[in-house]
Amino acid sequence: MNYILFDGPVRNALLPFTFTRPVADIRIGILTIREKWEKYLGYTTTTITEEYLSEKYPMVEMDDNILINASFLPNEVLVEMIKSLEKNQAIFKGDEVVAFYTNDTQEEVDFDTYEIIDYNEEGLRIEHTWDIFAKNDVAIREDFELLTEGRTSQPIPKSVNVIAPENIFIEKGAKLEFVTLNASTGPIYIGKNAEIMEGSVIRGPFALCEEAQVKLATKVYGATTVGPHCRIGGEVNNSVLFGYSNKGHDGFLGNAVLGEWCNIGADSNNSNLKNNYEEVKLWSYETGGFEKTGLQFCGLMMGDHSKCGINTMFNTGTVVGVSTNIFGSGFPRNFVPSFSWGGAAGFSTYITRKAFETARIVMSRRHVEFTEQDAKILEHVFEETKKWRKE
Repeated sequence: MNYILFDGPVRNALLPFTFTRPVADIRIGILTIREKWEKYLGYTTTTITEEYLSEKYPMVEMDDNILINASFLPNEVLVEMIKSLEKNQAIFKGDEVVAFYTNDTQEEVDFDTYEIIDYNEEGLRIEHTWDIFAKNDVAIREDFELLTEGRTSQPIPKSVNVIAPENIFIEKGAKLEFVTLNASTGPIYIGKNAEIMEGSVIRGPFALCEEAQVKLATKVYGATTVGPHCRIGGEVNNSVLFGYSNKGHDGFLGNAVLGEWCNIGADSNNSNLKNNYEEVKLWSYETGGFEKTGLQFCGLMMGDHSKCGINTMFNTGTVVGVSTNIFGSGFPRNFVPSFSWGGAAGFSTYITRKAFETARIVMSRRHVEFTEQDAKILEHVFEETKKWRKE
């Protein structure tokens, strides 16, 4: 069977992260949504996404295809329902299509001709940017069970101060000595060749992915994911770093999501609670204004390739687009459009030539090539986000 993950109607609600990736490649828990589906299904998947992303994330169509709404996260019940689908059957949750079996991938599907199967489970779904951190606790627990079932952890080093060792899993090549791990509040997963430096104190649920690093004396509160090749330091609470991003120094990051290739300067902080304790509003790319989140705690949403200088201060509920460069004293405004250069004193346009030069240098340090595909995607984002910049 050929499985195809499609973005679905929530794609725009997940900007700025979906400017540079399909919904399926968002990381929540330990794995990306795509990695979860492929592990459950036992098959690789392809993608239906925005046209400008399709060269990097192509779709493979065969005679028989099952299309899956990538905003829904897999579980055993849903996967069994999908594997049992027959031609012209579709799974719906309320008014939302979850998956359907088809012989083609036409954009418009007439579900009136389909047999509808109801999906009534509570399962996880990502519908807003803040869901990525708000639902990360449950997602880490589910991924931990998925990845560790029937497997044996590497031994916990004797120098580690540990609570609830049965909830800790260490992959081969991981390094950790003289740290404190408290897994009584949730599982702790330490990925292949990851490192936790001395003096760090970590409370689960926590996921440190492959080749990622926790710097000296870092404090991590629960429901935090440090994606592959990321670095964290200072104080981190309920945050998700997708991959290849750094928050390597002192300062606070809380109730936040960082895309890939981001860098947070030393002693930078984000607020995650308003002084009046009111509900946090976040910039919406769909409405072009600030919308209620229903959350009291909400910090920073930062798109791929964005950076901030030392001592940057982010207001509660700040949205930063793709390829921004923020620096200087004071609080920058709580919506910073993509390809912006500046800070509280004002912004100018960060021209693509300069942005691409930086991206090449940053990525080459991790032995990753900045490709022509990457440049085309970012060029598209530059043009698409022009309306929000003051040129």
